[in-house]
Amino acid sequence: MEAAVVMRGVAHLFDDLGSGTSNDAEWLALILGFELAQASELRDVELIGDALDVIIRAQSVLKTGHAMSRHEETLKLILAKARPARIRWIRREQNLAGISLATRHPR
Repeated sequence: MEAAVVMRGVAHLFDDLGSGTSNDAEWLALILGFELAQASELRDVELIGDALDVIIRAQSVLKTGHAMSRHEETLKLILAKARPARIRWIRREQNLAGISLATRHPR
């Protein structure tokens, strides 16, 4: 798997993330993005993604603190350090991280 995160206009690419589903990759991108923001000491971060299921579950973890999967548990642990301003869904065409990954694999 691979993932991308765009932070402040700069694409950060993550390769060799093991094997898994596209949902796993979406979770990893969300988690890696938040970890990157925390490491950069950014506050009031808005996490965005185009995988609606992942965004809904991440919003639930943010709101309730309950985790039902390993990815949700990882997010919950990260949220204990700092919380994003919000987590929201965007259309795939708006997702700069997805666009960045797509340029690596032209069809």
